[in-house]
Order: sequence, then C-alpha cells, then structure tokens
Amino acid sequence: MKSFWRNKRVFLTGNTGFKGAWMSIWLNAIGAKVYGYALKPNTKPSLYELCALKKTTETTIADVRDVARFKKAMLAAKPEIVIHMAAQPLVRESYKTPAETYETNVMGAVNLLEAVRACGSVKAVVNVTTDKCYENKEHLHGYKEGEPLGGHDPYSSSKACSELVTAAYRNSFFNPKNYVLNSKLQTRNSQLSSHHVALASARAGNVIGGGDWAEDRLIPDIIRAALRGQKVLIRSPRAIRPWQHVLEPLSGYLTLAEKLYKSGPRFAGAWNFGPSQPDARDVEWIVKRMFRKWPEAPGYALDKGRHPHEARNLQLDSSKARRELLWRPRWNTAQAIDRVIDWTRAYQRKEDMREVCVRQIAQYIEARPFRGKAI
Repeated sequence: MKSFWRNKRVFLTGNTGFKGAWMSIWLNAIGAKVYGYALKPNTKPSLYELCALKKTTETTIADVRDVARFKKAMLAAKPEIVIHMAAQPLVRESYKTPAETYETNVMGAVNLLEAVRACGSVKAVVNVTTDKCYENKEHLHGYKEGEPLGGHDPYSSSKACSELVTAAYRNSFFNPKNYVLNSKLQTRNSQLSSHHVALASARAGNVIGGGDWAEDRLIPDIIRAALRGQKVLIRSPRAIRPWQHVLEPLSGYLTLAEKLYKSGPRFAGAWNFGPSQPDARDVEWIVKRMFRKWPEAPGYALDKGRHPHEARNLQLDSSKARRELLWRPRWNTAQAIDRVIDWTRAYQRKEDMREVCVRQIAQYIEARPFRGKAI
C-alpha cells in the first residue's frame, strides 16, 4: 500500500472531522499529497487541531454546498484520487436540521461529482456513505450491497439519496462501458463520452476511535462523562450496531481507491466494510467493556427520556469486500475499545497526539487480519 500512495495527489473532503483527520494522518504517513476541503472543526477539542493537521494538509475551508468553490479547489489541487467524507454525520442532529442535512449530504455529493466532471486529472473516486443507507427491517442478517436503500430518519435517508446520486452519475457520466484507461477527455456531458474515472461508494458501520468528540455519540459521551467524573446516560441499551475501529473502514477506503485507480471500472459500485461475526454488539456491552478498562470512571445510568427513532438492529455483510478486495478486519470490538482507552489515556498525559495516532496506525497494519466468518 505504502509504495502506491507515495506522491499520489488526493483530494479529501471532510478532513477536519474525526474520520477525515484520521484519514489525513494515514495518507500523510504513507507519502500522499493531501488536499483538504472542509468546514472548520465543529468540536472542542478536535482531532484536526490536536494533531496540528493544518501544518501537514493544504486545506480549503469551505462548504460542500458551494459548487463554484468546490470546483475551484479541486481544479487547483489536480488530484488523481478523490475521497469524499464531508457530511452531516449524526442521526439525532438530522431531526433538528433536516433541510441542512439533505443539502449537505445529497447536494454535497452532486457538487462533488460535478467538480470531478470538470477536473480531468481524477481517476478514482470513493464516496463514503453509511450502513444506515439501507431500508432497515431490523433483520438479524447482515445487509448486502444489492439490497434496497431507504432510511427512517433524515440522515439515513440523505445517505441513501447520496448512494442513488452516485449510481446515477456512474451510469450517466462515468459508465464502465465508456471507460478508457488514460483517455484524453473531450467532454463529459453525455453517456457516449469516454472517460477515465472509476466511481465507487463505501458503506461502513459505527466507527469508534480516539479523537471523536461529537455530541450524541456513545463513545464520545462516555469519555466526556468519565473525564468530568460523571455518570453517562445511555439510551437503547439493547440496540445492536456493527461497531469497528475507525482504521477498519479507512483501510477499506484506501484499498478500494487503489483498486479503482489500477483496475478502473472492475471495482466501481457499492462496497460494505463492517466487522466480523460475532462483533456486532449491543450498546450495553460496549458501555460495560469501556468501564472495565476504565475502572475509576463513575459508571452509567439509563436515560429514560423520550428520544427520536433509532434502529435497534443493523448489521452489514462485508463478504464482497473480503472476496474481491481481500479486505479483512484486524481488530475486534474489544480491541478497538482498548485502543480508544489507550488514546484517551495518552491525551490525559498530554502526549503528542499525532504521534499517538501514527503509532496506532502502525499497530493496526502489523496486526494479523481476522479470519473468522464474515457477516
């Protein structure tokens, strides 16, 4: 992986966010030239600021809803690879700001792909969406890429729409039938146009990791409460999610982007990146594991208030990624939680958090891939 990414020009949206900051650190560590496009960090503290990523990544601070600015930034960067991670990423926030959620997650994807159409240097595009894009019927089996899209809440629905936008642009403007390796583009305004863009979407589960300070997310809520010496209030203790360390899906996105760059439309389409069976755990299991590793924390209590609808069971089937990309998880849920605790302890000790992240990335790469059954 490292030799491929050296000196590759990568346009990364959402690089000031939690997942985007981890992706920036990883790409910088393997020698890529990263150009970011994002809003200012919206949490205090933020991983982007703790790791001083402003010094290592040239970033345009702007909104994905501004298509003119989007195009200008991408044309200036002349990227070969685009990874779209900018989003309004929270279910509960989407109930408060539904219009903004759709504008960001749907039109943001449209604007991204319009910028790609205008930028002849791009060869591979990964649009990061979510496991929640599926029409969730609370099945116990993992959802496969071809199953119906849907979404009960505005966030989930907006990400299903983003998937539909991606598929429509792939069919209309980046059709695999018209793919020509290293073609010189004349135009991209019809289905008959040749192109050299391979476009895919990536769906991952609930990611956890050090440096996530978002509101209304389980692990950050636990950490904030523990650092303040307070009990954390939890809701839906029996809700099951495909928990995974943030480095798991990021490794999938990097693998997918490399395959798209090298092999083009063979790897275009949708991809799931989820944990291995039986690593889909309920909320209470996660909480108890956290407090076993952090015994001085005050513990938790059930939040008995009324809350917006959230799915009780959601799992992904990642067998396609395992089979065709040879991607496999490396850390189970318990190991992922341990890494979160380790990161937070380092933060309490005021260590160099960028070095802590680089160290955890190295530990992840050195870990043996999990060989268990995929779900």
